[in-house]
Order: sequence, then C-alpha cells, then structure tokens
Amino acid sequence: MKVIVEIPDEQAAFGMRVLKSLSFVKKAKPMSAAAAGLWDDLREAAGQVRLHKQGKIKLKTARELLDEL
Repeated sequence: MKVIVEIPDEQAAFGMRVLKSLSFVKKAKPMSAAAAGLWDDLREAAGQVRLHKQGKIKLKTARELLDEL
C-alpha cells in the first residue's frame, strides 16, 4: 500500500528519519513540488469525474474545451 503523508517543511527532515526508521516502511522519499501539484490536480480531476458519474455536475465536452482555445 502507498500512503502520502503531508509534513510541514520545517519538520520534513525529522519526519523522513522517523519513516525510514520503521522496519515495515519499504521506501520513503520526498515528493517534488511539481509532482505534488500534479498529484493534487489528478485527485481533483478524479473527484470531478466521480461527481459527473453521480449526475451531480456536468463536465465540458472535448469540443467545448477546444472551442475555448
């Protein structure tokens, strides 16, 4: 299982030491700001798709997106 943990910058070094010291943690590495931003964008998009499937919001069609350009 993969888990994302958000740690304040001033506590990041300590947090990484703690994670790496746990025997059951296979891999702990910091995420770049760009990767974190992409992750947030993907999570938001997935949430919008979920709401669309539930009929709670209407998404734009590909044609509507292209027309905006």
